[in-house]
Formats: sequence, structure tokens, C-alpha cells
Amino acid sequence: MSTLLLHHDVFTEHAPPEGHPERPDRMRAVERILSHPHFEDLRREEAPEGQRDHALLVHPEDYVHAIEQSSPTEGEIALDPDTWMNASTLEAAYRAVGAGTRAVDAVMNMEVNNAFCAVRPPGHHAEAARAMGFCVFSSIGIAAHYAREVYDLDRVAVVDFDVHHGNGTQDVFWSHEDLFYGSTHQMPLFPGSGAVSETGEGNIFNAPLSAGDGGEVFREAMLSRIFPALDAFQPDLVLISAGFDAHERDPLGSLQLKEEDFAWVTLRLMDLAARHCDGRIVSMLEGGYDLAGLSSSVGVHVKALMHGTGEAAQPVDEDEY
Repeated sequence: MSTLLLHHDVFTEHAPPEGHPERPDRMRAVERILSHPHFEDLRREEAPEGQRDHALLVHPEDYVHAIEQSSPTEGEIALDPDTWMNASTLEAAYRAVGAGTRAVDAVMNMEVNNAFCAVRPPGHHAEAARAMGFCVFSSIGIAAHYAREVYDLDRVAVVDFDVHHGNGTQDVFWSHEDLFYGSTHQMPLFPGSGAVSETGEGNIFNAPLSAGDGGEVFREAMLSRIFPALDAFQPDLVLISAGFDAHERDPLGSLQLKEEDFAWVTLRLMDLAARHCDGRIVSMLEGGYDLAGLSSSVGVHVKALMHGTGEAAQPVDEDEY
């Protein structure tokens, strides 16, 4: 199997104010884990700068223009109380978009089996006309719309296991029955959406979890609600919103997932993708705010993508990293 890693130095340069949980050290933790010899077989590319026209597949022109005009030349500015820009944020946000579209190209053109986009800022809270929750552009939503537009795919799916509900992805998928969104997330928790009753055109499948729930409840939610719906949808491409803040160590949530849960869900999604779309998967980093939990979880997720076996996806002793 071959896995593409898309990354860029500007993802570390995007820096909200001191003390913000979505901080550059998150990307440094990801870089560190993926620099280990266990990942030497990754195919690595710099994330290209995304095209404005691709952002416009999801976001209105006036929103994109406002974001571009808001970009500061120095210091930081707040788009909302949680979502900040500095001089590098606009480039980082566009390169996150570019990572997603390049990853779609790579898997659709059979250059690689799958791809992982190690990007910041995250994207799954960005609604069509609203930045929020640390997110500026709906990177994974844009990737899905791009795949449908460029490759004429009938059905594109996003599965999201971040601890927070991806209200932005749900928003840009809501009226598109050929776009599937399935999410496990803690509820109640920011952003307050994600109820089972939120179904769009019958294409939205939310499986809310409760504070304190661990791997057993998470796996049951996937097995009973998300996977059967995804199987019935028969996707032509599977995208993953890979948020690791459902980890038991994370300070922004109260779920109790472990590395083996992230390995398990990755492998099960690979099985589904193999059955329906020749294994085509694009994974994009979302949340994860405890650095140790983030790095170890990214490690098992990417190892699963690379090797496709449970043994390969087991965590390595932390001292090895």
C-alpha cells in the first residue's frame, strides 16, 4: 500500500494568541511523530496553495473576499472569540484547501492508495458563510465538492470522529443528497449541533456520545449507525475528518477513547472503502489538543493507512518517538 502525506511549514506559522489551544505545537507534535523511521515509507509532498475557485465551490464570494481582506500584515485579529488570524493564517488556510484537493487528485488518479493531510487551521466548523471554532475554510467540504466537480463522482462521504460535531461540514452538505456526513461526537458540547434528528436530505447521520463514554460505546455507535449508513450509501470516495480530541487525555472534551480506538475506526473505514471505491481514502487532521494524545493517535492512524493491518496500527513505545 502507498500513503501520501501532505504538509507545509506554514501550518506551524499560523499562530493564535498565547494560550490558545489550537497552537503551533500541535503541528510540531505531528511532525515529530511522522519523522520517526516507522514512517519512512510515506510519500511526502508540500501542500500546494489551494485555488480560490475551489474555495468558492463551498463558500460565497463575499465570504472569501472578507477573509482575504481580514488578513493582517502583523499581529493577530479575531474573526470570532475562538478563531484568529495572523500574517500566515490566510496562506495556511489556502494550503489546507490545496492539501485536500491534491490528495483527492492523488487517490483518484491512482498515484497512491490513500492520503493524510497534516494541516492547520482545522476546517470542520467553518460554515459556508461563517468562520468559527478555530476554522476558516471548510477544507474537507471543499475537497468533497471538488471531487464531485472534477471527477464527476456520484457519491462522496465524510466520516468525522472529532469530539466536536462538524457543524460546518454538515452545513455545506445539508442539501446535497449525494454527499454523506456521518459523525460521532460528544453532546452537549461546542458547537451545540449534531442531534440525531438533524438529517438534511437523508444524508446526515449523527451519533452523539455522552461525556465519559469510551471505546466500547464509540465502536457501537459506529457499528450500529455510521457504518451501515455508509455501506448503504456506497461511496465513490471516503474522506475522514480525523480529530483526535476524543482521546482520554484531551482537555477540550470528556470522551475516553484510546489509540486502539482510532486504529480500529481507521481500519474499518479502509475495509468499507475497499468494498466500494477501491480503497480511496483522504484523511484530514481536525482537532486534538493534548500533544501526547495527538501525536500517538496520529501515529496509529497513519500506520493503519500505510499498512492496513491491526498489528501495524498498534502504538509504539512513547520513548521511541
